[in-house]
Amino acid sequence: MFPATACLVQNRLGARGAWGFDLSAACCGFLYAVQTAVKFIESGAHKKVLVIGVDVMSSIVNYRDRTTCALFGDGAGAVLIEPATGPEGFIDFLHEVDGSGHASLYMPAGGSRHPASCVTVTNKMHAVHLAGQSVFKHAVRKLVEFSECLIRRNGYTARDVALFVPNQSNSRIVKAAAERLGLDPNRYVLNIDEYGNTSGASVPLALHSAQEQGRVKKGDLILLAAVGAGFTGGATLLRWAF
Repeated sequence: MFPATACLVQNRLGARGAWGFDLSAACCGFLYAVQTAVKFIESGAHKKVLVIGVDVMSSIVNYRDRTTCALFGDGAGAVLIEPATGPEGFIDFLHEVDGSGHASLYMPAGGSRHPASCVTVTNKMHAVHLAGQSVFKHAVRKLVEFSECLIRRNGYTARDVALFVPNQSNSRIVKAAAERLGLDPNRYVLNIDEYGNTSGASVPLALHSAQEQGRVKKGDLILLAAVGAGFTGGATLLRWAF
């Protein structure tokens, strides 16, 4: 549980004088961390911030639970954020937490309420518990809601979005959200077949896939979105700078 992974990464990088911390927001962790970094840059407090999205989901999966064990994967992705030199960069974001959904996707034990014990291990309480239908309905609705609101309040329409990059929760959620937004398969990223649901790592991995496939170019309007356990949720709008 501690020290923070950020401490271990800083040491391995040999980044003397740097500081960092871990941020916990499940599938939305990367988006939340990105906006934290953006605000550090905008304030002038820092010139470069490294944001890493990483989860080792295989460590908290019950492989006898077929409703969850086939979904998740392990992964990591990182971005370096620094001041923009042109019109490209981050435009706006929208985040939300709805704690009423906490029991739909959670790990019951391992924290202060239920520390590890023979009972918690025997009862498989250190594994992901998922209410599939509840999560599906909430995720699709919120991905669309966040995306439409962010696009509209910045004077754009869905037609202006070059690429939609959602967290890779499952293919049905991604396809349903994209369809409601009016986006054809050429305008959204789906790579869950390659990596699985890597939670906080899925958005940077999806961005990497898009870049590797030549699907983004400088000046493109990119929409990132995610919904995760908590329920956490949000979206980010940016102009691609490379």
